Amino acid sequence: MFDRNDDQELFEETTRRFLESHAPLTKVRDLAGSKAGFEPDYWRQGAELGWTSLVVPEEAGGGSVSGSGVLDLVLVAYEFGLHAAPGPLGPTNVVAAALGRYGTKEQQAGPLAAFLAGEATAAWALAEPGAGDSLTRIEAEGRLDGSTVVLSGTKGPVEAANEAADILVTVRYGDGLAQYLVPRDTPGLTVTPLQGLDMTRRYARVELDNVRVPTSAAVGTPGEAGADVAWLTDLALVVQTAEMVGCMQWALDTTLEWAFNRYSFGRPLASYQEIKHRFADMKMWLEGGYAIVAEAAKAVDADTTDRSEVVSAAKFYVGRYGGELMQDCVQIHGGIGVTFDHDLHLFLRRVTTDIPVYGTPSEHAIRITRLMESQLHNAEEARS
Repeated sequence: MFDRNDDQELFEETTRRFLESHAPLTKVRDLAGSKAGFEPDYWRQGAELGWTSLVVPEEAGGGSVSGSGVLDLVLVAYEFGLHAAPGPLGPTNVVAAALGRYGTKEQQAGPLAAFLAGEATAAWALAEPGAGDSLTRIEAEGRLDGSTVVLSGTKGPVEAANEAADILVTVRYGDGLAQYLVPRDTPGLTVTPLQGLDMTRRYARVELDNVRVPTSAAVGTPGEAGADVAWLTDLALVVQTAEMVGCMQWALDTTLEWAFNRYSFGRPLASYQEIKHRFADMKMWLEGGYAIVAEAAKAVDADTTDRSEVVSAAKFYVGRYGGELMQDCVQIHGGIGVTFDHDLHLFLRRVTTDIPVYGTPSEHAIRITRLMESQLHNAEEARS
């Protein structure tokens, strides 16, 4: 389990009771065929509990439970994974954090206030389709044209884009990066729903066909948003990996219960040595996931110098072993584990979807190597 103080424990328990009441797995299944995958009133009540304000500075209308907003958000994300809960927790928090940290007063008084109240949701259009490193490839462009900025390119997969009131779009701008908050109904912006594996979340392709936005739509300084994008990416990864750990915990708990109750040749399935060894491996992977995600959350919250390395280590580890743990749980369940009626596939689908989003484990291994090489190069230059 993640470490928590008394206030955080109460906050997490409140979130758990709310999800058990408002988003049981029967409800999640009922909403699987709906457009959004969640109900507006559910999201509004979640925002009232604080789901959308934790990583927003107090002066921008936010506030955390413990004073460490990222650590508080990790607890919510963990409960979302533990319950396969629907709702755009990750993208809305990322965009809220961007507006709270880098946005204008007008953006904070308008769109951000709506996100904090749960009256609207947001999407972050960072990833782009196609081969290559999904962590670094940004080909969509923004160019200044008089008093407006013209945005062109294709983004995807973008979580929650179809339901979002506003989409934060990351583009190339000159020699750097820029981010613009684009209302969902802006002319030239087309959102096409994608067929996704995860039944609890919705993804889309976002096409920007010479979309014109005012220069005031910029979130941060155009051309100098590289550091902003890097921090937001790490925040998104912490939320994602915390959700994955929650899914892993549910799967292991459920599979342990099944193995002790399922008899084979007159003995509980859990009594066989090979099964015991598999459970030992899975328990080790799960505890390792807790540890590395907690360290990643602390690094993002404190914005440490090794933040990106720790976050990438978390995505590599959880992405590598989370998928294996889920597959082992399916296999130990046997035939019932591959049926639609068993809830295990809801969690398997979620983890499987998360593995490539915001960078595959292999891409994060490469990222760690590049960061370490850069540090060594800088150290050598400093010595010389």
